[in-house]
Amino acid sequence: MGMISTAQLKKGMYIIFHDEPNMVVDTTFVSPGKGSAFYRIKLKSLFGGRVVDYTYKSGEKVEEVLVETHEAEYSYFDGSNYVFIEPRTYEQYSVSADVLGEDKQYLKEGLLYRIKFYEETPVGVTLPKSIVCKVIETENSVKGDTATNALKPAMTDTGAKVLVPLFVKVGDEIMVSTETGGYLSRK
Repeated sequence: MGMISTAQLKKGMYIIFHDEPNMVVDTTFVSPGKGSAFYRIKLKSLFGGRVVDYTYKSGEKVEEVLVETHEAEYSYFDGSNYVFIEPRTYEQYSVSADVLGEDKQYLKEGLLYRIKFYEETPVGVTLPKSIVCKVIETENSVKGDTATNALKPAMTDTGAKVLVPLFVKVGDEIMVSTETGGYLSRK
């Protein structure tokens, strides 16, 4: 752990805020016409999950937290935790549903995910940019529904609800962005 300047803060970094580790969710530099420049930082607590906004003066020092990362495949849900297995060592990591939050809808068996640990406790999971899902429920398409940009709701095999073009039907495999939750393409 070392001290860094507020100018070095970036989204996804981890710092100590009020004696507790937090992840930087967003950072904005503000340079008003009068007065000194400052940074508006949005922080998410690693343990409580609460999000706070804080303003740092430009050049102020903060303590960076080192977070360890392990790559592991998603295996199964045991009722309260999501279990990941590291493919090389077969070590199992249990991540609570609270840590995953809404990201659980992008978990697929066999896919690799990056699990972040702070002092050997899982504090986050980094998702791939996109995943391939199978459409299990959607309205039937009507012949000729390919000319417009109209969208319809669809449910995927992972539980994600996605707006898809009218030509997508049940059984199709689609690419879904894990960042926006939007439809990218049909496979």
